[in-house]
Amino acid sequence: EEFLVEISGTTVTITCPVTDGSIVWQPAVIKPSDNEGKYIIEDYDSSPRNLTCSSGDKKYSMYLNARVCTNCQELDALAVSGIVIADLLITLGVLILVYYFSKDRKGKTSTGAGGRPRGQKMQRPPPVPNPDYEPIRKGQREVYAGLEPRGF
Repeated sequence: EEFLVEISGTTVTITCPVTDGSIVWQPAVIKPSDNEGKYIIEDYDSSPRNLTCSSGDKKYSMYLNARVCTNCQELDALAVSGIVIADLLITLGVLILVYYFSKDRKGKTSTGAGGRPRGQKMQRPPPVPNPDYEPIRKGQREVYAGLEPRGF
């Protein structure tokens, strides 16, 4: 059988697995509760403790090492799922906006410093032939036929 440990803020409530008879806690309960099967620690300082509850010949021990905080907020599953869904919807909305505004700009270029006005196409100069190479024309393959591979 297991202890039931509930943590809320800095209050830790431990329920003993023993259900019958008078329950004795070691160390003794500082503030006795209405239900003697519960051990309540208020303003718990996160220090480890050994606790024992017994009733008659049944004795249960546990080592309590829980972390608590004073400014924590408890969230239920509905609140967490709402936060996650809202985050996904906002992210999806941003993606749609980015797609919508970027699809109109496809193919358009922005002007930089010293750029040309919009709407004018830039004329590219024809490529300058390299004087080291002569283009191969039909019927002139014999110019290159005599070249043999050189060993390096």
